[in-house]
Amino acid sequence: MNIAMVSVHASPLNAEMPPHESLSTHVAELARGLGRKGHRVTVYTHGDGAGDRVRFAPGVTVEHLSAGDALPMSEDDLLPHIPEFAEQLARRWTANRPDVIHAHHWMSGLAVLSGADGLDIPIVQTFHELASLEQRPGQPGSAARMRLEKAIGRSVRALIATTESEQAGLVQLRVGRPRIATVPSGVDLARFSPQGRPALPRSEAPRLLTLSRSADFEGVDTVIEALARIPDAELVVAGGPPVDELGGDQDIYRLRILAKEAGVAERVTFLGEVDPADTPALLRSADLTVSLPSYEAFGRVPVESMACGTPVVVSAVGGHLDTVIDGVTGMHVPSGRPLELARRIRGLLAEPTHLAALGIAGVDRVQSRYSWERIADETLKVYETLLPVPDVPETADAASDEPAEPSKPELAVAS
Repeated sequence: MNIAMVSVHASPLNAEMPPHESLSTHVAELARGLGRKGHRVTVYTHGDGAGDRVRFAPGVTVEHLSAGDALPMSEDDLLPHIPEFAEQLARRWTANRPDVIHAHHWMSGLAVLSGADGLDIPIVQTFHELASLEQRPGQPGSAARMRLEKAIGRSVRALIATTESEQAGLVQLRVGRPRIATVPSGVDLARFSPQGRPALPRSEAPRLLTLSRSADFEGVDTVIEALARIPDAELVVAGGPPVDELGGDQDIYRLRILAKEAGVAERVTFLGEVDPADTPALLRSADLTVSLPSYEAFGRVPVESMACGTPVVVSAVGGHLDTVIDGVTGMHVPSGRPLELARRIRGLLAEPTHLAALGIAGVDRVQSRYSWERIADETLKVYETLLPVPDVPETADAASDEPAEPSKPELAVAS
């Protein structure tokens, strides 16, 4: 199969780099998985050298299309240049028609619908996150983006939701349920596993870990407040700017003041930015990984933690409801309630056998559900439903003098 993927603002070449590393990782690993199965994949992304092609993996090529200024560009800056990006897609697809196009993120969907207009190529859309699900109290989602997502969802042939909550959000946009498949994101099981190089050094104290790949450290304040009621435990806060820049970071300064006021400053360590190569060992070093955002589209860190055998405590929101089975592979807690969080964590740390059972169940769940091989297989099944049914050669026994009905390939394509 000749597969075109479009990820305008999140290049697979930047899979380990913020701010879009989760989306970049998904595109990179899915493309690799499809390439390993013998398909040809071209990923089109924004770059400052139009036509620059990079052989990314066996069967996978990344092609940069220039639009607007040189990199880097934010989503807001890049959006006005989507028509230019789409024109370049149209020229390439007219010359070399793919069998299927897969757009990642709403902005890529806009580019694909314009670029593929009139070409009759099946389009699959994965939003990864919906504006309607990202709304916060006092911070309504973008009305314009919600209208665009609704229009995209109604225009493409199939949609892949990465979580059940995203699927429900698409149904609320009045997207036909039969056109929606739920295929989650995945985890590199070769990197994230209970085995591997030794875990990072630690003391005898129970270790809680928060790992933030964004700059907001959402929920970490709740963990710090809870730590005051979890005797002897230490908290490692990973993520943010490089360690030599922590002193000038306003969020880190705020969290340090909070830790001092809570009387736990001596038990909180700020690591700063973590080398991706060190992330599995860091996760293996913890007794619990805690992730408490008010919304999470997928929640890659908890899944990576489970893959490493470390149980998780997560806010009961978004993708966490899919990935973490409450009481089996981890625990769901309400956001912003440090007393409840402290009580739950104390209970887990007091029962080592239960904690070990959660870790074992987490590994089993990730290995059975979130391998990239399985994600690639399930994605291919969606693609295959959109392709014309191959003609079946007429056998000699079936031949007759009656004229054959004219073929209608368009009727053989799933609606």
